[in-house]
Amino acid sequence: MAILFVGTRPAETVVPPGLRVGVLALQGDFREHAQVLRKLGANVDLVRRPEELDHIDGLVIPGGESSVMDKLARTFGLAEPLKAAIRAGLPVYGTCAGLIMLADTILDGMNGQQGFGGLDIAVRRNAFGSQTASFETDLDIPALGAEPVHAVFIRAPVVETVGAGATALAILDDGRCVAVEQGNLLGTSFHPEITGEYRFHQYFLQKLVAAAR
Repeated sequence: MAILFVGTRPAETVVPPGLRVGVLALQGDFREHAQVLRKLGANVDLVRRPEELDHIDGLVIPGGESSVMDKLARTFGLAEPLKAAIRAGLPVYGTCAGLIMLADTILDGMNGQQGFGGLDIAVRRNAFGSQTASFETDLDIPALGAEPVHAVFIRAPVVETVGAGATALAILDDGRCVAVEQGNLLGTSFHPEITGEYRFHQYFLQKLVAAAR
């Protein structure tokens, strides 16, 4: 899938040369995230093994199928080390399935499905219906500036409960939450990596750089 960068590129974050961003590459659209991060000047590693967590300063969890991602993470022995890294403060950004994986509570997960946790939220998978019900809309997100964010929702989850530890960043017109943050963690229901919207990745890199100081 090609990326067309149609949005306004934000002012660059100066990424220190030794800083490395991992992209979880078990399943999903990890290549698109890696491409965006490299365009923003980041060093990117594709992460599939537990030992690769030792060499990164932050991680992006892509969109895909959360139940498959869960099974593969456990098969590769990555799930528990990643949970520990999140608890220890590793900056992580999850989109769509990645948001589901970061939620403390998955309301309608598959039988036995687990996530990595970290965000004090409850999410519902495929909250907008099947892929044929995918849609696009513009969102006002003050944390990213005055210009609306064009968001694409593909079999997207929704945040049904935002706990005391988390902060809602984006709300649809019907009141449903579709973007949250909590400390070094960031999650969106939608896919900025496929629309040319740089600002969420830029915002995440700012968190990563601040955490590495």
